[in-house]
Amino acid sequence: MYGVLLTLHIVVSVLLIIAVLLQSGKGADIGAVFGGAGSQALFGSAGPADFLNKATRVLVAVFMLTSLTLGYFTFERPTQSIMDNQATTAPAVPGGTALQPDPGAGAAPAAPSIPAAPQGQTPAESSPAQ
Repeated sequence: MYGVLLTLHIVVSVLLIIAVLLQSGKGADIGAVFGGAGSQALFGSAGPADFLNKATRVLVAVFMLTSLTLGYFTFERPTQSIMDNQATTAPAVPGGTALQPDPGAGAAPAAPSIPAAPQGQTPAESSPAQ
């Protein structure tokens, strides 16, 4: 079905291009393209303008219908939501450490721990000499 519709769309596109190019511009006569009076015998006395206008309108309508139909067939509807792929785990924290729950809501943060000095010495005296 899609291939037939695409082929029809291409054929209508080419015919539409030809029909538009054959139409006369303002003040120009299509008979000049075919060499004078030869075109008058082919289309009749007032035929080329009416025939090409009607053909162009029909081709434009078919072109629009095939364009919309091809667009409808090509549109892919998602089969699942992107939210289905989301993990429910907690996000990783930079630095490789996991977040620890706060033991006391509103409690002050703990002070950094300093190693205890041996009995009778201050921390500066207990460090090794260099």
